[in-house]
Amino acid sequence: MNPTTNRALSWVVFPIGLVLGIGTSRWHVPTQVLGTVLAIAGFFLGHAHSGREYTANNIHASFSWILQILLVAQVVFGLYLKRHWEKGQINRRARTLLRPCHSVLGKLMPILSWAQMLFGGITALGFCQGDYLGQCAARFIMGGAFIAYGVLLTIILLVGQLWLRRRGRSQEFYDSAHRWGTAWVRNDWQHTAIGNIWWCAGVVGMWLSWDHHSKKPKRSFVPGAVLFVTGWTMSAHPQELMVSAATHAAFGFALMAAGVSRTVEIAFILRDEPSVGDGGRGWNSFQLFLYFASMPPASSLWAANAEQMPLTDASSNDHVSYILILLSVAYIVFLFANVLVCIYDRLSNAQPNNVTDYPDGHVAGDDCGVPVGEGEFELCGLMSDDDDDNTYDDDPDESKRMLDRGGSSFEGNRSSTLGRVGN
Repeated sequence: MNPTTNRALSWVVFPIGLVLGIGTSRWHVPTQVLGTVLAIAGFFLGHAHSGREYTANNIHASFSWILQILLVAQVVFGLYLKRHWEKGQINRRARTLLRPCHSVLGKLMPILSWAQMLFGGITALGFCQGDYLGQCAARFIMGGAFIAYGVLLTIILLVGQLWLRRRGRSQEFYDSAHRWGTAWVRNDWQHTAIGNIWWCAGVVGMWLSWDHHSKKPKRSFVPGAVLFVTGWTMSAHPQELMVSAATHAAFGFALMAAGVSRTVEIAFILRDEPSVGDGGRGWNSFQLFLYFASMPPASSLWAANAEQMPLTDASSNDHVSYILILLSVAYIVFLFANVLVCIYDRLSNAQPNNVTDYPDGHVAGDDCGVPVGEGEFELCGLMSDDDDDNTYDDDPDESKRMLDRGGSSFEGNRSSTLGRVGN
């Protein structure tokens, strides 16, 4: 197995282990151990192979040492916390300090590993050197921002609606580069104008995301409009090569589709409501299209840099095939994000082992014993814990009379009540 494969597998394993840790799963430690083994193996294989040699100061080699130091620190923190040493003032202070450090490092490792994979591709192709460094860095930073935007929107849609409700903000509240020393060209003017409209529209979006009369969060069209305008700008971005123009156009069309779908979602699907259902967990399949449409622009930005386009133009690959490959990358990233969200949702909303669902809708172990139905009465909220323990102990005859008055209504729910007591 080559070092690139090891690092790629570790990038897949670490986020899964992170989600398992957040969900307090017993598989958290084995998964992180597997990721650590793959990362260490990739590190040594990368320095021990006798293949192509790169310059000693390349970003991929330099950043690998930083990752290994952080990985060692994360492993040490995890082993210490796993031992549950809590006796003594030193251990208590150490756990208080190390627990947040372990949590922050665990969340940073997938992001840093992703950056290291990008650095590997850049180093292998020899890109982002000299005068190309600025535009290359801008494209990869913007591409990463689009992926983060799509992932965060997916998280909010699937598991974050209740969080927005507790924060008292609408989603739009949170929604809402020129190289110095060189001559300005048309691209520079467009880049600067895009930054201006994002700032100005962002201020408007934050203002409109709050209903100043009812003092409640309000949905806004502004993020969708900004996405559409940005997409239109990119679709008409001046380029020298046809393949570069086609790639930018595909990038722009994806953003325009995201902007239109965002407006449709707010105006026609949600009708200005924060979510589809009142429980904060409902969603419509059309909403996922918006969040997916935010990801293809990322791969397009990365693959349309000034050094990659001449290579693509000189190859036998046409622009349609090239764009489809980039779209495939976006699909895989979107799939992985959904898998991680699904794992977290299953772990955080799993029922305890001692909770049993009965056919009549009653959940054994729940505080409210009997569901309300035709000919039934509800006891939830009418009895305290003291009443439940002492009411009938003092007067057994009163207990018998109440059972006789319950009649068939009590009989109809005997299985549910017995199930609750048995647990």
